[in-house]
Amino acid sequence: MKSGPLALTLGDPAGVGPEIIVKAWSELRREGPPFMVIGDFQAVASASAGGASILRKVLAPAEAMTAFSDALPVLDLPLRAPVVAGRPSPAAAPAIIKWIETAVGLALSGAVCGVVTAPIAKAPLYEAGFKFPGHTEFLGELTASEAFDGARGPIMMLVAGDLRVALVTVHEPLAKVSGLLSVEAIVNAGLVTAQALRRDFAIARPRLAVAGLNPHAGEGGGIGREEIEIVAPAVRALKDLGVEVAGPYPADTLFPQEMRERYDAAICLYHDQALIPVKMLDFWGGVNVTLGLPIVRTSPDHGTAFDIAGRGLARPDSLIAAIRLAEQLARARGA
Repeated sequence: MKSGPLALTLGDPAGVGPEIIVKAWSELRREGPPFMVIGDFQAVASASAGGASILRKVLAPAEAMTAFSDALPVLDLPLRAPVVAGRPSPAAAPAIIKWIETAVGLALSGAVCGVVTAPIAKAPLYEAGFKFPGHTEFLGELTASEAFDGARGPIMMLVAGDLRVALVTVHEPLAKVSGLLSVEAIVNAGLVTAQALRRDFAIARPRLAVAGLNPHAGEGGGIGREEIEIVAPAVRALKDLGVEVAGPYPADTLFPQEMRERYDAAICLYHDQALIPVKMLDFWGGVNVTLGLPIVRTSPDHGTAFDIAGRGLARPDSLIAAIRLAEQLARARGA
């Protein structure tokens, strides 16, 4: 494994990111894994009961490794103006984007072993001209020119306990999903997922299960033909490419414990088909992982929670799980 820390971006500073980062450091400071915050020093200090006294400005990842057990290391890239918890502003967007770009650059250079991103809010970024649907697509663009051996993402995977689900479409209106599905998209998601299970999760012979789109997986064409015309051909193509895969399965039978024992990851076709079982299984501890990139990236599986930001109520469970999983994936890649 690379010797550097993880880079943890602050996310939207008006959200719960600063608060859960401080709480995560308090829990992990002794056992690690060590991380370095990339963001606004004052925004992090304002989320801590101890203020700036528990923080330390650092200029390089090596300093963070040394400081982590005693203070929360922060690479200070300041905001143009202070933020108020719970009140997002497009004025913060340039800094939020810069924090992500900096973390990715450090990961590509090998100075940090992976990237963990605190939540961002899309609407303020869109108002400032941000052109990407979210973190996942932006990370894909930032790493597109870098060499990567294998099937290319980005593909979003959610992890909760023993359940891993990868998505073919992500933040798309349900009415558009059918038109966006293709054999090629499902095959790519399957190839990227199988590759990641081998490379990052150390599963030598990964098994995939593919969900259908319609109730009862289309009922032989009686409740929709996407399974016949798109999903089943994609499953056959993946088998021809050497992937151990089965489906399409009705989504309502895919996630009980007995079924989860038959596969290592499920390929889901749209957002809620994947996210509902993840959050039912582990609402507080789910993790978002981006597959098919030359860097390790994880994130908590929740949003900015502006409604409770600054009130001390946010739980760090998902962020802590994301930090620990990022270290696990970095170890696997460095082995």
